[in-house]
Amino acid sequence: MTAQHTVTPTPQPPGGSSWALGGTVFAGVLMMVIGVVGVLNGIAGIASNDVYQRIGTYIYEFNLTTWGWIHLVIGVLVAVTGWGILKGAAWARGVGIGLTALFMIEYFLFLPYAPVWSVIAIALAVFVMWSLATADRTSITP
Repeated sequence: MTAQHTVTPTPQPPGGSSWALGGTVFAGVLMMVIGVVGVLNGIAGIASNDVYQRIGTYIYEFNLTTWGWIHLVIGVLVAVTGWGILKGAAWARGVGIGLTALFMIEYFLFLPYAPVWSVIAIALAVFVMWSLATADRTSITP
């Protein structure tokens, strides 16, 4: 006499795979981290006008106090939106894609001041935008 075994499927998170959910959570955390780093860059630029040294000439030149305020404002907005993504706010996904695109443009323009960090920030922004754009809508709701 042989016993029959039934295989029960592994439960999936509602609305998508665990990869989609994990990517969205990771994108929210990355947004909070890059937002806080942007705020810190902004405070440094506002507090001291010689924190960064421009490498060569560049067509998009601003003084460092202006860059400090730009970093501060965008950093706060990105961090708050990242928190919204982690909380599953309905507005956060679209706003997150838009703000991350703005963040990416900001760091492209900031390349002569901090080239290594700017390239890293642009790569992180691309990942965040991809993750938010490809995630299932229901994967970011609580």
